[in-house]
Amino acid sequence: QVQLVESGGGLVQPGGSLRLSCAASGISFSIYTVAWYRQAPGKQREWVADITSTGSTKHADSVKGRFTISRDNGENTVYLQMNSLKTEDTAVYYCNARRSWGEYWGQGTQVTVSS
Repeated sequence: QVQLVESGGGLVQPGGSLRLSCAASGISFSIYTVAWYRQAPGKQREWVADITSTGSTKHADSVKGRFTISRDNGENTVYLQMNSLKTEDTAVYYCNARRSWGEYWGQGTQVTVSS
C-alpha cells in the first residue's frame, strides 16, 4: 500500500521559516517526479514546486527565492524549505508523486502564517 505522509506544518509569524517533509512508503520516491501543491481556503489547489527523478527543480513564481524543494532518496523523503513566509502562504500543503502510469497524493499539512 502506497502512502505519502506530510509533516512539518504549523503556525509561524510572517518572515519565519518552516520545513515540510513528505515521506513515502510502498514506492521508491527516486523514480518519481514529486511536487508540492497548496490550497488556501476558498481557492483552487495550486502547484508550488516539483523535483524530477534526476533532481531538476522548478518553483512557482510566487515562491521563487523563498521556497526550495529537495529530496533525499535514501530517506525516501522530499522536503520543502520555506523561508520569508508571508500571510498569503497560508494553506494546506500537499505532496504529490507522479509517473506516467499514475499519481499519489498525501493528506496534507496545514501551514498558517499569522502574527
